[in-house]
Amino acid sequence: MRYRTRAGRLRTGPLALIAAAATAAGVMPFVAPVANAAVTCTVNYQVTNQWQGGFGASVAIRNQGDAVNNWRLTWTFPNGQRVQQGWSGTFSQSGSVVTVAAPTWSPNLASGAQTTVGFNGSWTGSNNPPTDFALNGTPCTGPNTAPSVSLTSPTAGQAFQSGAAIAMAATAADTDGSVAKVDFLADGVVVATDTSAPFTGSWTGAAVGEHAITARATDDKGGVGTSTAVGIRVLAGQAVQVSPNSLSVRQGNTGTFGVSLATAPTANVTVAVSRSAGSTDLTAGPASLTFTPSNWATKQNVTVTSADNGGALGTATFTVSSTGIAPATVEVREVDGSASDFEQAFLDLYAKIHDPASGYFRTFPDGLKVPYHSIETLMVEAPDHGHQTTSEAFSYYLWLEASYARITGEWASFKKAWASMEKYIIPATADQPTNNKYDPSKPATYAPEHPRMDQYPSQLDSNAPVGRDPIAAELKSAYGTDDIYGMHWLIDVDNTYGFGRCGDESDAAPAYINTYQRGSSESVWETIPQPSCDTFAHGGPNGYLDLFTKDASYAKQYKYTNAPDADARAVQVALLAQEWATEQGKGSEIAPEVAKAAKMGDYLRYAMFDKYFKKIGNCTSPTTCPGGTGKDSAHYLMSWYYAWGGATDTSAGWAWRIGSGASHQGYQNPLAAYALANVPALKPKSATGQQDWATSMTRQLEMLQWLQSADGGIAGGVTNTWEGSYGQPPAGTPTFYGMFYDAHPVWRDPPSNRWFGFQAWQMERTAALYEMTGNAAAKKILDKWVPWAIANTTVGANGAFQIPSDLEWTGAPDNWNATNPGANANLRVRVLNHSQDVGIAASYAKTLLNYAAESGNAQAKTVGEGLLTALLAHRDDKGIAVPETRADYNRFDDTYNTSTREGPYVPSGWSGTMPNGDQIRPGVSFTDIRSMFKQDPDWPKVQAYLDGGPAPTFTYHRFWAQAEIATAFQLHVELFG
Repeated sequence: MRYRTRAGRLRTGPLALIAAAATAAGVMPFVAPVANAAVTCTVNYQVTNQWQGGFGASVAIRNQGDAVNNWRLTWTFPNGQRVQQGWSGTFSQSGSVVTVAAPTWSPNLASGAQTTVGFNGSWTGSNNPPTDFALNGTPCTGPNTAPSVSLTSPTAGQAFQSGAAIAMAATAADTDGSVAKVDFLADGVVVATDTSAPFTGSWTGAAVGEHAITARATDDKGGVGTSTAVGIRVLAGQAVQVSPNSLSVRQGNTGTFGVSLATAPTANVTVAVSRSAGSTDLTAGPASLTFTPSNWATKQNVTVTSADNGGALGTATFTVSSTGIAPATVEVREVDGSASDFEQAFLDLYAKIHDPASGYFRTFPDGLKVPYHSIETLMVEAPDHGHQTTSEAFSYYLWLEASYARITGEWASFKKAWASMEKYIIPATADQPTNNKYDPSKPATYAPEHPRMDQYPSQLDSNAPVGRDPIAAELKSAYGTDDIYGMHWLIDVDNTYGFGRCGDESDAAPAYINTYQRGSSESVWETIPQPSCDTFAHGGPNGYLDLFTKDASYAKQYKYTNAPDADARAVQVALLAQEWATEQGKGSEIAPEVAKAAKMGDYLRYAMFDKYFKKIGNCTSPTTCPGGTGKDSAHYLMSWYYAWGGATDTSAGWAWRIGSGASHQGYQNPLAAYALANVPALKPKSATGQQDWATSMTRQLEMLQWLQSADGGIAGGVTNTWEGSYGQPPAGTPTFYGMFYDAHPVWRDPPSNRWFGFQAWQMERTAALYEMTGNAAAKKILDKWVPWAIANTTVGANGAFQIPSDLEWTGAPDNWNATNPGANANLRVRVLNHSQDVGIAASYAKTLLNYAAESGNAQAKTVGEGLLTALLAHRDDKGIAVPETRADYNRFDDTYNTSTREGPYVPSGWSGTMPNGDQIRPGVSFTDIRSMFKQDPDWPKVQAYLDGGPAPTFTYHRFWAQAEIATAFQLHVELFG
C-alpha cells in the first residue's frame, strides 16, 4: 500500500483504514484487594462545554500506584460551583467539596488503569478548575508529561566480549517534575537501575548472541518514557568483523570486503587473510592487516580476485584470523564473466541488505529476521516510525530471497523468510483466540465511515442489514481451524510504543499495532496509534475503542487488518519461486511454503467481498441495501482491506469479520489470481476458491480496462459503499457491475490515485501476467499504458532520470459494458510533476521489461534498462538512495484545526495516555503523543525546521525499495540473460 502525506511528496508503506466493526458488552474486571496500597494518581480535569451559568466537564483519573479498591475521588470547587448531574460514578457535594464514589459495576481501579467521570454543573462569577484532587484521601497531581530519555551507550551494532561488563548510560529529563530513576533493559528485562544523574548502569553475564538494549525513565509522578532500542552483540571473546560476509565476483574481476575488530584491543593485533576452503581460482590480499588500539574499528579492505581462466565457476571461503581471536569468514562465489552488470548489481545489493552493519533487519533469538520499514527511525509516511514494519515489507523479503535462490539455487533463506512472516506478522491462535465463536450469519455490526474525523466516534447500528459470510465454513472445513491465515498490516518491531504483544504492557517485541481508523480524511499526521489487542491497559477507560466507535459498553478485544496487495504479492512470489525451483529440480524443497501461499490466497478471498457482505450493485442506503446470500456479495476485486477481530476473553461469545466495498486500481493483482486459479501447486483447498480466483482474474482485468483513460493512465477505482456509508453518489456517476466509479477511492488526504507509484505497482503485475501467459486483455491495457508512461519519462547520463510523480484526473469512464466497452474519451490524466523515487523507478522498470520481453517492444526495453542503469549511479554503502526534502515535516507540531480539519482529532471530553505517559486529549499534536521522536538523533533537523529553518533533507533506505530494486536487477537477468 502507499500513502501520501498532504504537504509532502508521496510516502511509502501500507495503509489500512477501517472503521472498527464490532464491540460487545463487557465490564472492567474486579481487582482483588491489595494490602498497604500505595496510591499515586494523576487527574485531568477538562471543561468540555460552557454556557452562561452552566457547564459540562470530564475528570479522568489514572491510578499509577497499587490497585485501589472502592475508589473515591474528591476535590474542592474554588468558585462555589455546584454539580447538577453526574455519570460513571456516584456524586455528592458538601459545600464546595465534591466526592465521587466508584460505580457499583466497576468499584476498583487497577494499577495503571484509568477511569473517567463526567458531570454537568452550575457557576456564577468565575469557573476556575479545582486543584486539590485526591484519590481515597491521597492527593493527586494534574496531567503528567512523561520524561524523555535517550540511550547514549552502548551504540547500535557495538560488540562486547562475553564476561565483560557492558557499560550503559542515558540522559533523561522531565519538564514538569523530576526523573526518579532510569532502568536499563536488555531484551525487555531490567538489568540495571540508577536513581540519579548521570544515569549509568553495568550489565554482566550477558549471553553470547544479539541483544536489544533500551533505557526507561520514570518520573516522580509515575510517568514513563522509553528510548529507542539499540542492538548489540556479545561475543565469546575478541573477534574479527567482516562486511559484507558474502561476496559475488565475476570471473576475471575483483571484489572487496572490509575487515575490523569487534572491540578495542590493548595492543596491536595482526590478522591473517587466507583461503580456508574452495577454489584456488579465487585469491585475496593483502595477506595480513594490522589494527591498533586507535584504529581497530576502521575498516580495512581486502580485495578478492577471480582468475580469468574460463574454468568452471568456483566458490571459496576466506578466513580472517589471529591467535586467540574469534575469526570471521567471507563466502565468495564466482559469477560467469559474461554475466551482466545487473546480475552483479543484484548480488552486491543483496549482500548490503543482509550485512548486519546496514541495519535493515532485527534478528530475534530464534534466528529469524524481521525487516524494518527503513534503516532510519525518524520517518513518517504510512508507518509513523521507521522501525515499524509492514506486510508489504515481508512480501518483498520473500521476493528478495526467491530471486537470490533463482540465481544461486539455495532456497534455505526463502524458507526462513516465510517462517519469519508466519511467526511475526500472521497472528497466532493465541493472538486471535475467539474465532471459534464467529457466526457467519452475523459477521459484523454496521458502523458508517465518515468523511470528517470530527464525526467520530461512529455509532454502531444493528438495524442496518448485513449479509452472510459464504466462505467461513468452507475455509474451516478445508484447513481444520477457525484462525485467519493472513498478515496484519503493521507491527512495531522494537515495541517502541510499549503496547506489548497483545496490549499487555510487556516489553515483548514485535507488537501488533494499528493507526488509521477514521475515514477518508485521516492522514498519518492525524492518527492516534493503538494496540491491535485493546485490553484497556492504555488510552482511556475503554482503551482506544471509543475514539472510533460509539456503543453502550466495550469489551477487551483484538482486531487485525489485512492489506490485500501484500498477501497477493506473497502469492505472486510463491508462483515465481515454484517455477524457478521446479526448473532447478528443487520444487519439493519449497513445496510446504507454496502450499501455505495457496492457503493465504484462500483467505485472501475476504478482500473480494463487500464490507458487510451486502449485495453488490446499486447500494445507496445502509438500511435498504440488502445483505447478501451466497456469492452475491462478492465483487471479485482486490479491495482495500479485509479485517477480523473478537473478544480477548475466551469465554466471551463473539468474533467478527469484514471485507471492503472499495477497490483501488493499484491493488489489483491479476497474476496472483491467475496462479490461484490455474497452477496446480497453488490450488486452494476450499471448495470454491479456485473458481473464485478464476472469476477474479477476469474481473480485475475488466476493471483496469474500464478505468483506462484516453491518455493511457489507469483511474482510481470503484466502490459498493459510497463514502463508506452506502450513500447516494452524484447523479451520472458511472457504474461497473452496479458499483460506482470513484476517482480516488478510500482516502482523500490527498487524493489516493494522485501518486504514480500505484500505476507502476499495478502495471508490474499486469505486465508479469502478460509476459508469463501472453494474456490478450493484459496486452491491450499495456499497449496503451506503456507509451503514455514513457512519454512522461526522461533518462539521462550519470544517474539522471525523472519519472511521473503526481497525477491530475478529469472526467470519468463510460458505464461499463462488458460486450462493448467504451473508449473513455472524457477520462483524462495529466502528469503534474516528476520525481526520482528509486523504489517506484524499479517497479516501473519491471513493467517495461516484462512488456518488452513478450511484445518485443525495443523502446520499452531501452527505457527499462536505462532506469536500472541510472539507479546504479545512486549507490552508497547501504544500498541505493537519493536525498529527499521533507516539507511535510512541518506537521509534527500541528494540532487539530476545526477549519482545515488537520491535526490529531480527540473528541471533547476524551482523555487518555500512551504507554509512556504521553497525554491524549483535545488539542494534542502528532509529537505530543509520540514524544520519543524528540530523542531521535535526527530530531534537531526537524526542530530547526519547526523553528523557522529550511525543510530538512533525509536519505532514506526503505527495505521495500531496496528489495524492489534488487529484484528488478534479477528480472533483467531472467528475461535477457
